[in-house]
Amino acid sequence: MTIKIIRGGTIVTARDKYQADIRIRDGKIEAIGVHLEDTDAEIVDASGCYVFPGGVDPHTHLDMPFGGTITADDFETGTIAAAFGGTTTIVDFCLTNKGEPLRNALQTWHAKAEGKAVIDFGFHLMISEINDQVLSELPQVIKEEGVTSFKVFMAYKNVLQADDGTLYRTLLQAKELGALVMVHAENGDVIDYLVQEALKNGQTDPIYHALTRPSELEGEATGRAARLTGLANSRLYVVHVTCAEAVQQIAEARNQGLEIWGETCPQYLVLDQSYLERPEFEGAKYVWSPPLREAWHQEVLWNALKNGQLQTVGSDQCSFNFNGQKELGRGDFSKIPNGGPIIEDRFSLLFSEGVLKDRISIHQFVDLVSTRSSKLFGLFPQKGTIAVGSDADLVIFDPNVERVLSAETHHMNVDYSAFEGMKVTGEPVSVLSRGEFIVRNKQFVGTVGSGRFVKRKPYNVK
Repeated sequence: MTIKIIRGGTIVTARDKYQADIRIRDGKIEAIGVHLEDTDAEIVDASGCYVFPGGVDPHTHLDMPFGGTITADDFETGTIAAAFGGTTTIVDFCLTNKGEPLRNALQTWHAKAEGKAVIDFGFHLMISEINDQVLSELPQVIKEEGVTSFKVFMAYKNVLQADDGTLYRTLLQAKELGALVMVHAENGDVIDYLVQEALKNGQTDPIYHALTRPSELEGEATGRAARLTGLANSRLYVVHVTCAEAVQQIAEARNQGLEIWGETCPQYLVLDQSYLERPEFEGAKYVWSPPLREAWHQEVLWNALKNGQLQTVGSDQCSFNFNGQKELGRGDFSKIPNGGPIIEDRFSLLFSEGVLKDRISIHQFVDLVSTRSSKLFGLFPQKGTIAVGSDADLVIFDPNVERVLSAETHHMNVDYSAFEGMKVTGEPVSVLSRGEFIVRNKQFVGTVGSGRFVKRKPYNVK
């Protein structure tokens, strides 16, 4: 493995910003300093660019079955797109089946990623039921598998949804075992009723996906999950927060001293509910859950990121082609596969719309796209920062280039862009994973299958 020195760039972490060189040896950052020398080193010129820690995306769904189909991006195309977007580590969701050992599900997800991923990855584990079998497996999952986060769905009735008893018992177990519980917070029972009523009334267009999942039901479920967390004296991570009601519940719980963390996603920061009203079924491209909200919620979310009420930005990558997949819901919005192609644009959108528009600082940007997720999910300081001894996961980022997001130029295996035509400033030029180039001068130079599964440490956020 060659020694590399990244020279001339401005290093930016969640705390610091300074000009220095970075020497990389055996996949790790060996030294940071001015005018580093090594006669055997390959010199990488980062002049005029920021050098960021590689992005950590805490929320992806690759090669995932849903609604009678499978996501368009698998671990190969999805991680290549992630790398082009500045992300060097993902944590994907491993779905489980009731009555089957948890180990079976993990083996299935390992097989999906094996020989395909080009960046490092970990897994969250879905919990759909709590019984003696599951309880006996959880310590093993954490200690041997390094899977230290569990997800409970409060939505998708009769498919993924768990009851409140399961959520509460999962929170209790997580506290004992050193794990973090994640929730998809929507009131699935009421949503199911509203969906059936809409279909009964002939309301079948994509916009009714949003209208049957009102923000009040996200707020209610978030508050319910927060109260159960307090009762269990546990900790909670609320995924894909979209609305003022949910932000309020998280903020109130945190003000009471509860360990509750909130994640939002780029799509909720820059898109709104009107996209689902696009004609000719185009609105189906923007069907995911929770749905896009009215535009005024965007300012609430940006403010929550700025003031620390929300702490991370994930992609919730879950891509389905418009042709042949989203079209499964023509005539019945409830059959449109839920999800969108986001993984490649998360990093640049947050920089362009956040940092350059003074909504967040550049240090908050790094924390939101990398550092905080690595801390919450047991990856820090191996991932999520630029420090001696950390993995050399680095993004050389040109902050000045202007470009237009489009399906014609993205690397996701999907036939549309959720952000088609949107102008952004800033682009990853080169991306390294453990000291090896995955993307170099905007060209893919990585090796399919080079990504490694990362065993994560127990939850320990102070």
